[in-house]
Amino acid sequence: MLRELSPFNRRPCVLVWSIVAAVMILRCPTALSQTAALGLMNQSHLAYYYAGDGGHARVNMILSDGRGRTQTREFWIARRDIADMGDQNYYTYFLKPADVARTALVIHKKAQANDDRWLYVPALDLVKRIAADDRRASFVGSDFTYEDISGRLPSLDKHEAIGPDSALGRAATKVKSTPVNPKTADYAWRVTWVDVDSKLPLREEYYDARGTLQRRFEITKIETIEGIPTATERTMTNLQSGHSTTIRFTDVTYKPDLKAEDFNERLLKNPPAAFTR
Repeated sequence: MLRELSPFNRRPCVLVWSIVAAVMILRCPTALSQTAALGLMNQSHLAYYYAGDGGHARVNMILSDGRGRTQTREFWIARRDIADMGDQNYYTYFLKPADVARTALVIHKKAQANDDRWLYVPALDLVKRIAADDRRASFVGSDFTYEDISGRLPSLDKHEAIGPDSALGRAATKVKSTPVNPKTADYAWRVTWVDVDSKLPLREEYYDARGTLQRRFEITKIETIEGIPTATERTMTNLQSGHSTTIRFTDVTYKPDLKAEDFNERLLKNPPAAFTR
């Protein structure tokens, strides 16, 4: 849900992309690669970032410095979709540790513009708008960026299907993605292992211009929840610093209680009762 919650059964637009990719393979096998790869990445994007119409989950986040020291954060996260492959609303409410408890964050994700973000600081009883011009900034001090959490549109990259492989013991298709505009990304290219069955991105590796592997994302546990394959455990590792962040989801539901219009300043100060426990 943070990414991470995929449609009940399979959404119509996922099926459309599957048909488009299949038609292109039949019509033009030699020129297929980029079109089919884009279709596959669109399916993966929908499965990972737009599951259902939204939902919520309790999150346990473990940050490791690579030397045996860890920090743990617990929070609730909720999502409501405005449109597939389009705008979304996110809400995060922190439970632990004590120094961040009751801190809340609302994000209005804009698919074609900078996001709107508001942060509630309980110690000051203050709601403030925060800068949202860099989706590559760290998400609450973790190894995940805001873009990792809310997603990068596949159309911003050029895609090339590399071939079949496996990850997490599951059959996968490897896809190489290169930013159309290098200034919009913090990587020179990315390789994704897309699960053949669920279309979830089982693994992603991010390389710099010198070909050095910078970060690795891996899904380490998939559960079917309310009929939807859900990545309930995932890890982002910074290969340069040795830092890593693992996030685990529990109490996941794709039946959102919050409407799109609920993601406002009032929500920051007045969380749903279920989120405070």
